[in-house]
Amino acid sequence: MGVDLESISEATSGAIGSLLSTTILYPLDTCKSKYQAEISVPGNHKYRRISDVFWEAISSGNVLSLYQGLGTKNVQSFVSSFIYFYSYSYFKRLHSERIGSKSIGTKANLLIAAASAAFTNILTQPLDTASSRMQTSEFGNAKGFWKTLTEGTWGDAYDGMGITLLLTPNPAIQYTVFDQLKQNLVDKRKAKAKKDSSPVVISSFMAFLLGAISKTAATVITYPLIRCKVMIQAADDTKDNAAKKPRERIKKTIPGVIYAIWEKEGVLGFFKGLQAQILKTVLSSALLLMIKEKITATTWFLILAIRKTMFVTKGRLKSP
Repeated sequence: MGVDLESISEATSGAIGSLLSTTILYPLDTCKSKYQAEISVPGNHKYRRISDVFWEAISSGNVLSLYQGLGTKNVQSFVSSFIYFYSYSYFKRLHSERIGSKSIGTKANLLIAAASAAFTNILTQPLDTASSRMQTSEFGNAKGFWKTLTEGTWGDAYDGMGITLLLTPNPAIQYTVFDQLKQNLVDKRKAKAKKDSSPVVISSFMAFLLGAISKTAATVITYPLIRCKVMIQAADDTKDNAAKKPRERIKKTIPGVIYAIWEKEGVLGFFKGLQAQILKTVLSSALLLMIKEKITATTWFLILAIRKTMFVTKGRLKSP
């Protein structure tokens, strides 16, 4: 069996897109995560709104701390995106070959996306946990990657694994909606062009728009689980607790976090930070998919050129 060049092209472009979008939006992501990780108790809460996190970094002279954990996050983002897009593209191609059609349907697309997301999360969960702890640490006090990852047991490195698997429908919903909308546009353009000799690429604006629509839908549906995951993986705010009024420790389990939110913040607490989450994830996913769409065509042609060069070289070596 030869190398699946199409899947490699999809995985590479998706990973690069994820890396760039993560870096561009990282300060917003840090503010969002620290805001989500705090339980708001009347008279004893640090952040009233997400902008308070940003101003804390400014006033304390720790502006660069908005980027704490960026290196780990970029590694996690690149690796997970490469694995996800490769497995998604590979399994989708296998299914298409099996049924004899490129149009695989929404249900099959959703299952393939969910399976790819679950597989990716199992492999990259320790990186995700470490980056979340570094990101939610007090400004200026974030530990290094290896110390963060190994300060507890190896089981702690998989904190939030259960809820992460429950969140597999999020990217599944996102990429399925995006893929279906994109496929409809591509099919219409192919029908007009009446040619199939070169790949049809949608515009950057259209990719951005489709990415925003698909991610908004996925985020709203799964947000309560997203906030619970952030709280489970957040760093222990021990230094802050010692300086201020002691707070009750939250059990970092799904039932423990759900109970804490329900008791302290009520039903609306499950949607605390939703606007910031939508802003960050929509911009991130839209940028990722926009960059990916523009890089995919270039990556594909480069791979074809490399393969052609290899074949020519191989032929010359074989010739007497």
